[in-house]
Amino acid sequence: MFRVDRSQNRLSPLVQKRFSDLHLRERDHLQEWLANQPDALGEELLIIQKEFDGFDETRERLDLLALDKDGNLVVIENKLDDSGRDVTWQALKYTAYVSSLTKTQIVDIYQQYLDRFCGGGNAVVRLCEFMGVEDLGEIVLNPGTDQRIVFIAANFRREVTATVLWLLSRGIQTQCFKVTPFMLGEELIIDIQQIIPTPEAADFMISMSNKDGEEKATHDTQKHRHKLRLAFWEEALEQLRADDVALYQNISPSKDHWLSAGSGVRSCPFNLIFSRDEARVELEMRRADVEENKWIYDRLHSEKGAIEAAFGAQLDWRRMDDKKASKIIFAKPFDGYDRANWPQMIAWLSTHIRKFEAAFREPLARFNPQNRSPNEESP
Repeated sequence: MFRVDRSQNRLSPLVQKRFSDLHLRERDHLQEWLANQPDALGEELLIIQKEFDGFDETRERLDLLALDKDGNLVVIENKLDDSGRDVTWQALKYTAYVSSLTKTQIVDIYQQYLDRFCGGGNAVVRLCEFMGVEDLGEIVLNPGTDQRIVFIAANFRREVTATVLWLLSRGIQTQCFKVTPFMLGEELIIDIQQIIPTPEAADFMISMSNKDGEEKATHDTQKHRHKLRLAFWEEALEQLRADDVALYQNISPSKDHWLSAGSGVRSCPFNLIFSRDEARVELEMRRADVEENKWIYDRLHSEKGAIEAAFGAQLDWRRMDDKKASKIIFAKPFDGYDRANWPQMIAWLSTHIRKFEAAFREPLARFNPQNRSPNEESP
């Protein structure tokens, strides 16, 4: 790595270091960095445990256990200046151990991690958020033989890279990341580069395994739910148009569990939600700028009493400080997957989205950031 001296139009090399020279330790430093910033490995990963030792009849611990966006378990093994000779055998054992973990066990493992290291939280809710689903039953976790292995070290021995290449040729998803520390004055800089397979070749070298029984069952369930949602929204939109609900006059049915319509304020849609357990109407503030979302929410919340009086019921106000978006919700329990309940659900949605939109129309327009006066506090 090089530093650019723009005044002289020259490059000067950063000083490459060894972790041992910097008195950095595998568990206390590298592992903590990755646990708190897993996307340093080039993709969205959810760390669900560290120093995992939940193996029967063994005291062995794997460094980090993660999930990827496809629901695959990812075993992450960290080494510092040298990978060592036995790291591949060690990782293969860990991967074999976790290959049998069920969805319930994975949720329990993640819940333990949240309770111990993250100050608590609901594992099911966070898993659904990470996977982008409404219901955890929609996805497979740890499908078939699709477990992955990630090795991280400053230097990899030839026997390690040869084994990794062999594993890749057999369809086992394996990656090597070279991590190198540099010093820029007193500042420590870490460079993390995927060296096997190269990012350009990854799609060609990693072949996907056949779907196992659970994965196929979930795929069939997803197809069924997609058809169910599409049928529900077709029926719902027909009724909404008959009821002259202007918001949804030009909206098409979808296989998703939500339908969005513009509120007049950019990226603040009114949503209709159809799920297995409930129907709901909501206003979502999902602008790119988190501060704008919270600004709009706070000003609407300042008129909570008047808005709820206009709507005719108490609303569920969710600022969600740990998220970019904010929501205001009104919901009612239903057995949504029983078609016999659909007419009642649709009538409820039609009635309440009209009341919801009417209650928010004026304050939402007034608190549109684009319309605020120059002297008003910026979001």
